[in-house]
Amino acid sequence: MNAPFVPVKPQSTSSVGYSACPHDCPSTCALEIDIAPDGRIGRVRGAEDNSYTAGVICAKVARYAERANHKERLLQPLLRTGPKGSGQFSPISWDEALDRTAAAFLAAEKKYGSETVWPYYYAGTMGLVQRDGINRLRHAKRYSGQHSTICVTLARAGYIAATGHLSGPDPREMAKSDCVVIWGTNAVHTQVNVMTHAIRARKERGARIVVVDVYNNATAQQADMALILRPGTDGALACAVMHVLFRDGYADRDYMARHTDVPAELEAHLKTRTPEWASAITGLSVAKIEAFARLLGETKRHYIRLGYGFARSRNGAVNMHAATCIASVTGSWQYEGGGAFHNNGAIFHWNKTLIDGLDAVDPNIRMLDQSQIGPVLTGDAKALKNGPPVTALLIQNTNPMEVAPESLLVKRGFERDDLFTCVHEQFMTATAKMADIVLPATMFTEHDDIYQAGGQQHILLGPKLVEAPGEARENHAVICDLAKRLGAEHPGFLMSAIEMVEATLKNSGWPDVATLRSQRWHDCQPDFETAHFLGGFAWPDRKFRFAPDWAAMGPDAAGMPRLPDHWTSIEEADAEHPFRLVTAPARNFLNTSFTETPSSAKREARPTAFIHPDDAAALQITDGQLVTLGNRRGEVRLHAKLYDGVQHGVVIVESIWPHAAFVDGMGINALTGADAAQPNGGAAFHDNAVWLRAA
Repeated sequence: MNAPFVPVKPQSTSSVGYSACPHDCPSTCALEIDIAPDGRIGRVRGAEDNSYTAGVICAKVARYAERANHKERLLQPLLRTGPKGSGQFSPISWDEALDRTAAAFLAAEKKYGSETVWPYYYAGTMGLVQRDGINRLRHAKRYSGQHSTICVTLARAGYIAATGHLSGPDPREMAKSDCVVIWGTNAVHTQVNVMTHAIRARKERGARIVVVDVYNNATAQQADMALILRPGTDGALACAVMHVLFRDGYADRDYMARHTDVPAELEAHLKTRTPEWASAITGLSVAKIEAFARLLGETKRHYIRLGYGFARSRNGAVNMHAATCIASVTGSWQYEGGGAFHNNGAIFHWNKTLIDGLDAVDPNIRMLDQSQIGPVLTGDAKALKNGPPVTALLIQNTNPMEVAPESLLVKRGFERDDLFTCVHEQFMTATAKMADIVLPATMFTEHDDIYQAGGQQHILLGPKLVEAPGEARENHAVICDLAKRLGAEHPGFLMSAIEMVEATLKNSGWPDVATLRSQRWHDCQPDFETAHFLGGFAWPDRKFRFAPDWAAMGPDAAGMPRLPDHWTSIEEADAEHPFRLVTAPARNFLNTSFTETPSSAKREARPTAFIHPDDAAALQITDGQLVTLGNRRGEVRLHAKLYDGVQHGVVIVESIWPHAAFVDGMGINALTGADAAQPNGGAAFHDNAVWLRAA
């Protein structure tokens, strides 16, 4: 099926190349990469002179040569010759593969109209050109749009509802803080550089590290104080903390009078949101809630680092907003090393017209929800916006068969005989196995691109360092070649990837490629006053919003609370489904990337359900025993691990393992819901009611 991996000469005589990590992580690390004489990459390490990366990268990326040089990489175009999912393919030429794909798209469009074709992508690469260029083809051809809801919509809605802007205090200021609160993100697993700066603050300043999460994970184990609460109850904790801050005189009333909208109304609202009230909801002790609140009140220079994980529930936007409000009650925004930070995405002010084809957007074209690919492909009229069926897919940078919610529904959709699918991928994923045409894709050292860092402040150049193995081609080239065959016109289709980078930098007001090649990155961090909103927050009245306008955050705001609260919109446990399941990220995988590398799979061992020993005893389940988790969406079998680092009634499964790793060949997302969370959609991966029993 695959041609041999042919060693090639390196692009440069230098033994070290400079790049940026392309994977779905807010750290976006600056990298130094050894290039072997045979043209392959070798050791990968973090750039010590980058002020955020600071020489530290995660173990999985440090082992990247294992992935890039993997014997199972896709190396030539393939045509499916057996049933969907069988893995039966035969090699074909690039011309035949692209001709077949274009012909299928044109035939589908002729029968149902342009919206029947759905280009589908996500975060397998975070490079702006290689990831987002698929949108240029979408807009030029009037194909169905994609509302990208897998990861960020809930968290961003909650943060922006408060601040008005997706930015915040310099993340490097964590090292200058007296208390770093890591809320709802297992940074050791998912963004190791947060720990770099937090631990520096501990060593140099005696700072306390506090972790708020739903299990005693690797990050919580490094904390001075860990608050392990029930899933979906972060809003209650935040409200009780603010109750104590007001009650005990820690609230900065002068700051709130100058910088917030309704502080008196908030204080009155919180009178009943006592630690006792929150204890019953969160499962935390009153004493722990009081201690956390006092720590924040007595430590003005506290930095609240807000992750994505705790927002991945149906009340996630409300929880994010509530946690952000704490910094405005204490006034910690005023101090270096203080404030609340989630993401820096808005500081980069990109003009992506060329990359995305924004000058070709037709606002009348429907927008389909990425997380609802299961309902979309199985003909749900609401998911399809009452439009034509999706009968043709082009998929880059993602593996929806295993990543998207309601896996059984997704599988059923991909099995349709009338659905044509082309997948451009690096490995034979579960999604690629369902495709009619599979195209081999390059990895980040094999093409040119530009990166922005959500969790920090740098633009980083990712130049091509080595030749691609076999016949692998970059995303940009594939999109441009398809455009020619489909009759799509746009200036971006006539440019190389590095020309796209150059033009986008110029159009966005950033340094050119030559400067970035020399400097390797560009620091975009705003000044202190801007980053800390000292001149006002990004609303017309310049006020932080304790009372957000949820309707401005999305079209589905009905019933959302006016002020911070515990919003009971989650999938509550009940008699039939007495457990709450969280599908937390594993340390050695990143979504389904790295699951194919032996070292990562060996370290993770097997899919495991973390269960409290008391719950296990009540169900007569022993450590290592095979168990079944299930709900109305499906069921999965995996092995139990008895662990007292979770609350009673909570199950944690560190994911995302491939389907094939589970006993019955169906992975954990068979249990997650595809329903869109308020106010603007978003997958509630950590908000699942399930039953549990011995298998």
